[in-house]
Amino acid sequence: MTYTANEKVPMLDLAPEVDELWDELNIAIQRVLRRTDFIMGEDVHLFEEEVALHLGVKHAIGLNSGTDALVIALRAMSIGPGDEVITTPFSFFATAESISMVGAKPVFVDIDPLTMNIDTELIESAITESTRAIMPVHLFGNPVDMTRIMMIANKHNLKVVEDCAQSFGGHWQGRQTGTIGHVGAYSFFPSKNLGAYGDGGLLVTNDDNLADIARMLRTHGSRRKYHNEIVGYNSRLDTIQAAILRVKLPYIEKWNLLRRKVALRYDEGLATVKGIRLPIISAGHVFHQYTILVTEGKRDQLQSYLEGHGIGSAIYYPIPQDRLPVYAGLYPTYKNSSQVAEAVLSLPISAYMTDENVDRVINIIRDK
Repeated sequence: MTYTANEKVPMLDLAPEVDELWDELNIAIQRVLRRTDFIMGEDVHLFEEEVALHLGVKHAIGLNSGTDALVIALRAMSIGPGDEVITTPFSFFATAESISMVGAKPVFVDIDPLTMNIDTELIESAITESTRAIMPVHLFGNPVDMTRIMMIANKHNLKVVEDCAQSFGGHWQGRQTGTIGHVGAYSFFPSKNLGAYGDGGLLVTNDDNLADIARMLRTHGSRRKYHNEIVGYNSRLDTIQAAILRVKLPYIEKWNLLRRKVALRYDEGLATVKGIRLPIISAGHVFHQYTILVTEGKRDQLQSYLEGHGIGSAIYYPIPQDRLPVYAGLYPTYKNSSQVAEAVLSLPISAYMTDENVDRVINIIRDK
């Protein structure tokens, strides 16, 4: 599916993907319908095996959402009241929310304004006797410096939970994001690089004990039905969603390369445009979003201009986590995070975006 010069370029359009995979998706879904194994069915177990092999980990545990993956990771590590977890203020609320949900305290460390990821040089100064873990976020698909994170974690005997909600297929120095820390947590929200057609999530680890606890937690804290050992959750990946993900998983590397192609085309076309700063294209970046910074307070003006020309865009994220009402008055202002939140604007990007549509976005911005 392509768009003519008079059609809109939406921020997100899943229709071309569905069109291409239509026959495969129908076969996969009908297979589940015929078997009627809708809860923890065969496709869940097969997807867990296939995605573990793809990522290069021992254990992959399908869950209800990426948020649950973070919560269950923390619970599996026995992190709770009185504990602190260091993370970034600039992320979707699920990051800090998961820490608060287990009763621990999110401790925010400001971001590097160039990468928009947590500034690893500031982490050690935030460590206290109560610090139990670090939760880096590979924001927009751009990997955090995991070498530095793991060095700090090992030095201070801390756990690392990688928030990979936006970075499936991303790499740091040849290793997949989510496989470097103690636990990786992924989201399969439909807009993700690898997305289901409903909610879904994944927890991965090489730790047998953490995996055992996580599997219990996803099924009401039980290894065996009606033998509940701990208080857990109902957080199982639906079999139909697992079947859909099995269809899509073999395409993820191609799709991520196509996203990088779009990003590089944006970079080339927007390089000389004044008043915007382009994102860093690191080696392992998989561009869940292509996010520019609009200077001089003109972000909203540019977004309105794009909308008037039929170009979709989005602001991820307008309010840093520390400034959300739920945490009102609990944290100081983090300078870089606050400044970035006032300037970010994400442009349309997908594996199915045509060169013509990328050029249309570029030309409209250049003509402003």
